[in-house]
Amino acid sequence: MNQATPQKGHPKGLYVLFATEMWERFNYYGMRAILVLFMTKALMFDKVFASNIYGSYTGLVYLTPLVGGYIADRYWGNKRSIILGGLVMAIGEFVLFFCGSMYQSNPELAALLFFTGLGLMIAGNGFFKPNISAMVGQLYPENDKRKDSAYTVFYMGINTGGAIGPFVCGFFGDTGNPADFKWAFLAAGIGMLLSVVVMHFFHNKYVVDHNKNILGLTPQDSPAATRKPLYVFLGLLIFSIISIGLIYVEANVFSYLFYLLLGSISLIAFLIFSDKTLSALEKKKVSVIFVVSFFVIFFWSAFEQAGASLTFFAEEQTNRTLGSYTIPSSFFQSLNSTFVVAFAPLFAWLWLKLGKYEPGSPAKMALGLFLLALGYLWIAFGVHNVASGVKVSMIWLTGMYALHTCGELCLSPIGLSLVNKLAPIKFASLLMAVWFTANAFANKFAGVLSGLYPDGKTTYFAGYAITNLFDFFILFVAMAGAAAFVLFLIARKLKTMMD
Repeated sequence: MNQATPQKGHPKGLYVLFATEMWERFNYYGMRAILVLFMTKALMFDKVFASNIYGSYTGLVYLTPLVGGYIADRYWGNKRSIILGGLVMAIGEFVLFFCGSMYQSNPELAALLFFTGLGLMIAGNGFFKPNISAMVGQLYPENDKRKDSAYTVFYMGINTGGAIGPFVCGFFGDTGNPADFKWAFLAAGIGMLLSVVVMHFFHNKYVVDHNKNILGLTPQDSPAATRKPLYVFLGLLIFSIISIGLIYVEANVFSYLFYLLLGSISLIAFLIFSDKTLSALEKKKVSVIFVVSFFVIFFWSAFEQAGASLTFFAEEQTNRTLGSYTIPSSFFQSLNSTFVVAFAPLFAWLWLKLGKYEPGSPAKMALGLFLLALGYLWIAFGVHNVASGVKVSMIWLTGMYALHTCGELCLSPIGLSLVNKLAPIKFASLLMAVWFTANAFANKFAGVLSGLYPDGKTTYFAGYAITNLFDFFILFVAMAGAAAFVLFLIARKLKTMMD
């Protein structure tokens, strides 16, 4: 008899998750905004090496949710995993603070601390990221039409943090003096602690389903031994050491990440499709998740140039002067998140307004890829026939980020909601991790592509010669445009498979 009431507005739990994720994204994007600048200006890495570390780090950040999602589903629950993961990430930022404090006085120790800090960030994120996203959809009854809107609201939380983080961390760290980068890491670590505080104090009261059951608690069939503080501590310690080793080996010994990613996604597919308790319809829906996850690789590998090659472009090729003030290049990484906060309500309204004419999720995601390609076409025109060393107007970078944001709003929150709606409940977190594994592929690939940045030299991709910035940006136009075209062609078939 109370069917209409739950349909009004959103539950308060959404805003608790919003705030928790906002401060974590403040931490992540604030640190990311200055990461390649810290590597090239303080640690004195060359751009290709820095780009590959950036890709490996961000790739592993999206890979470790496979482990965190699995452990949360079976042993720790979402809440415990989020809080523990957040604490590990905060420690990682403070380790990077000490790295930034001694890179001149003790370069060898600073290098060790650098990879230790990155490894801790990777490990902590594995427990934080898949578990908070999975709970958003669980706040609502099954087939509730507010889910797409809820993920868009949640996405605004992500991007509120993503907008503020680069400004704050860039203000304190990107001053032109490499010794100040440490203050950016410190600010990011404080933001991460605030995220943990919000989750700890407000989760049990507000993060509940429509029947008022608390979400994300320890699974009922979880063995008691797995929750003992000593075993939890040892588990986190071992996983952190492994993560530190993974980023160090990938950067300094040999590149294995693409193979690890292929093995991980193959193992997940085997675990799910060999599960005899899943119906044929459920497996068909899961297959849609795998297909769309493949296409988002093309989106994020181009989109995530923001933290690598596009940061180099902002630093060296963009006229950042406003009067007597020079805008720090790290500030430009706030543009995307700022545009998301501004545009997200419009897109949430648009999908609802279209009603029965609303395109299906695969078609929306294809549109997102098309808008991404359009953004790179815009900036390609901005640098076309511009002589080397000549700085171009900020309008080209700003316009590109605006178009990319429109593409992101068609793809990312829609994809998150799609995974939640199609995933069988027993594999909810693990299939959310599949989505993030596609991001891992893309981020590692983004680092490889950033290494092709034509810094006074000719680079090659599959026989395609890149001699200038126009050639570089056209590569992304072609990749994203082709992926958009193919996804548009199969969108109707995928929608049918979604039932």
